[in-house]
Amino acid sequence: MSNDPVKPAPAPVEDQGSDQTTRGVLLGFASFAAFCFSDASVKLIEGALPPYESAFFGAVFALCVLPFLMRPGDRWTDIFATRNRPLWLLRFVSYPMGVIGSVTAFTHLPMAEAFCLIFLQPAFVTVMSVLFLKEKVGVKRWGAVVVGFIGVLIVLRPGFRELSIGHLGAIFAGLGGAVSVITFRAADAEEKKVSLFGAGILGGIVISGAVMIPSFEPPTSAEWAMLASYGLLAAGANLLLMSAAQHAPAAYIGPTQYSQMVWAILLGYLVFGDAIDTPTLAGIVLIVASGLLTLIRERQRGTSLPPPVAVSHHHAALALTPDEPEPEPAPEEAHS
Repeated sequence: MSNDPVKPAPAPVEDQGSDQTTRGVLLGFASFAAFCFSDASVKLIEGALPPYESAFFGAVFALCVLPFLMRPGDRWTDIFATRNRPLWLLRFVSYPMGVIGSVTAFTHLPMAEAFCLIFLQPAFVTVMSVLFLKEKVGVKRWGAVVVGFIGVLIVLRPGFRELSIGHLGAIFAGLGGAVSVITFRAADAEEKKVSLFGAGILGGIVISGAVMIPSFEPPTSAEWAMLASYGLLAAGANLLLMSAAQHAPAAYIGPTQYSQMVWAILLGYLVFGDAIDTPTLAGIVLIVASGLLTLIRERQRGTSLPPPVAVSHHHAALALTPDEPEPEPAPEEAHS
């Protein structure tokens, strides 16, 4: 009888795959929690700094992620290299538009309400896909858009409550993110990640910086701490999301973005004393349902999934873009 120690049998391939997917999903949840705490940090500044100043420093801190997007042979000058200059310029402009809008929204609105409106981004993406990419959108995806806009009307209740610049900022944040998504989809397959990402960061630094110079207000030590938390948490969240994309398909990670709403409600209540009324809660449910329906339908039809709504950090889109493409699902009817 042999005295050799018994070696454990290797885990089945299916179990290993399941563990990898679970790890990826958990990393996705951690990433979006970090994004939410990042946005809470900029809200804690309470409007003491102009939104474009916060956007400028957020873009500076976002530079931390660039080295992780570079591949062998990439150079820093590749940030400016592109196969489609108009799309590059759109990313250059849409990033600061989204960031300035989101900072404005979080400054003037409860966190949950700001997230709720910014989560219209998937609906904007669907409409823009039809207008600019000539995609065919079926009844179910249009239905998701309608549900989302009904949710927004319930939250805003125009004519029954006073609307503020925060609401406009949230809409601009969603639109800025949607424009970025469309430019990602329209980009040439050979476009480098460092260029896709770098265009937006460069736009945030240049545009926000130019607007900031005439009325620059040096941050206090407490504001510096909040700005650092805002930028570094977002950079760390992107790195977590990149790691998640290495473990699980985007179809599994994408829905975890809606956990931001839970964090927004908790942080809003515990830190900022925000209360949510019944109509706002109903609107949140409809808008989240709209986004999830869009994700499900686009995955089923084999459409490139919309990048996550990471609010002011919509460059997280690239973090969920693995180097190797996912296998395409079986095609369905064109108008399902």
